[in-house]
Amino acid sequence: MQLIYAAASPFARKVRVLASETGLTPRLELIETSVLPVSVNERVNSLNPLGKIPALLTDEGEALYDSRVICEYLDSLHDQPRLFPTDPTLRWQTLRLAALADGLMEAAVLTRYERAARPVERQWDEWVDGQLSKVRRGLRSLNDDVGQLQGPLDIAQIGVACALGYLDFRFAELSWRNEFPGLVAFQDKFSERDSMRSSAPAAQ
Repeated sequence: MQLIYAAASPFARKVRVLASETGLTPRLELIETSVLPVSVNERVNSLNPLGKIPALLTDEGEALYDSRVICEYLDSLHDQPRLFPTDPTLRWQTLRLAALADGLMEAAVLTRYERAARPVERQWDEWVDGQLSKVRRGLRSLNDDVGQLQGPLDIAQIGVACALGYLDFRFAELSWRNEFPGLVAFQDKFSERDSMRSSAPAAQ
């Protein structure tokens, strides 16, 4: 299988962490690339018409996207406990938290694009404020529900850890660690996992 990814992407990191935790990393050929909303990446577009990463090319030649789909597909390929719970009550609770983590990532990535890719004179401060408000609300909700991020490893824990890792990487000025002690404790412990250490993005 080929995974097309960017090292800084929290969505791609989520896939890589899941692959590591389930022993699937040796089956993945990692192909690093970059994408921007204002440039064309033909390789990525051929796999995902939306031009987003990560994208997975399966051994059967099928292209899968986005990270949620890729993660659930990979979760079907191993014989360890599933990271997408099948118990109805636990499943919807887990998927809700995973969706919140994805939304937090999306708002942060969009803010990063606005600040790094758009010319300064065209940047829209109010729009950035709106995206960062989503981030803060998401953090507050996750901190309130941090007790649900305990227990056996699941996709919600991985998603939240990758979202928080992206904030540490790109948005240190938010100082989220000063406001959400429950998330700090969770993140510091989770970040010790080999899967998180091996997928941590380098400063760019």
